[in-house]
Amino acid sequence: MTFLTLDALSLPAGLAGVFTDIDDTLTTEGAITPDALQALEDLKAAGLQVVPITGRPVGWSAPFAQSWPVDAIVAENGAVALQHSDGQGLHKRYQQDATTRATHFARMQQVLARIERDIPGARRSQDSDGRETDIAIDHSEFTHLPQRAIDAVVHLMQSEGMTATVSSIHINGWYGQYDKLAGARWIVRELWGRELDAELDRWVYVGDSTNDQVMFEHFPLSVGVANIRHFEAQLLHPPCYITRGERGAGFAELTNHLLQART
Repeated sequence: MTFLTLDALSLPAGLAGVFTDIDDTLTTEGAITPDALQALEDLKAAGLQVVPITGRPVGWSAPFAQSWPVDAIVAENGAVALQHSDGQGLHKRYQQDATTRATHFARMQQVLARIERDIPGARRSQDSDGRETDIAIDHSEFTHLPQRAIDAVVHLMQSEGMTATVSSIHINGWYGQYDKLAGARWIVRELWGRELDAELDRWVYVGDSTNDQVMFEHFPLSVGVANIRHFEAQLLHPPCYITRGERGAGFAELTNHLLQART
């Protein structure tokens, strides 16, 4: 598979902002590095809108929504958004109403118990207590699942009518018609009253794994940090461009390129 380098990436005159995955895109070994955090600050200082979109739970995401220089964090693969306002604390937005969330939550707990019972080695992610609208099975964060077990988890989730995706660390499953792209469209409407599809070519998306494919497919300015190559054989929709650096270093590299190209 051939990726274009950032040297081939040309920007539109009115770049709006950056959507980014978090795990293994912004973070390195589970933590945001100083260069990646500085990159977020530089993007905001340049007047760009910045929205991380992650499969991580809303509870896990809350401290970062409060402390990172971002407009919002969209968590649980598009279901929940967190926005921090000075003096007003953290505001939480949902795509589903409370009754629907409660019904789906109860059903998902049954599926989660079945996965742990029926698939050897499958265990819920350690951040599961913070999840409100999905479930997650750990495959590479604190445990290791072979590919056949990952495939079995995905199949079981789908057989229960769930949407299932695989990130660099977790297998996520949920009920509802949303994903990272739906979450991006939703948050642009919620925060700025605009339609993302009318300005897709003015946004950059950066990610690292197979659950970023819906974004890679739709964003003309889609970028993979270098560790995307670990998933190369599984990508039906690869990013258009790739960084030289992996993880947070790759995100910082992309930011430097974007800001230099705007000057």
